[in-house]
Amino acid sequence: MARPVTMVTFVLPRTLRHLAGHRDEVRVFAVAAADEHAPTLEAALDTLRRTHPSLEERVRGADGRIRPWMGVYVCGENARRLGGLSCALPPGAEIHVAPALE
Repeated sequence: MARPVTMVTFVLPRTLRHLAGHRDEVRVFAVAAADEHAPTLEAALDTLRRTHPSLEERVRGADGRIRPWMGVYVCGENARRLGGLSCALPPGAEIHVAPALE
């Protein structure tokens, strides 16, 4: 059986658009790790690493975690409250990325 796949859209603030060809959105496929699971934020970021490595490096550190000063929102909810990198992505999810506010 094929692993579930969904297209997701990363919505970027002006400060990060230069890392994506000055686009305000980047679309990638997120592929689930196993047949019975939904694709996760981690899977979407893994794909982003292959297509836009400099952008992904701004979002995640070398340890693979979301950088403390980055805000990542999945469908309007803070990803940290949804399980972080393991949060499941619904089909067509929008992932907003922005420097965190203090």
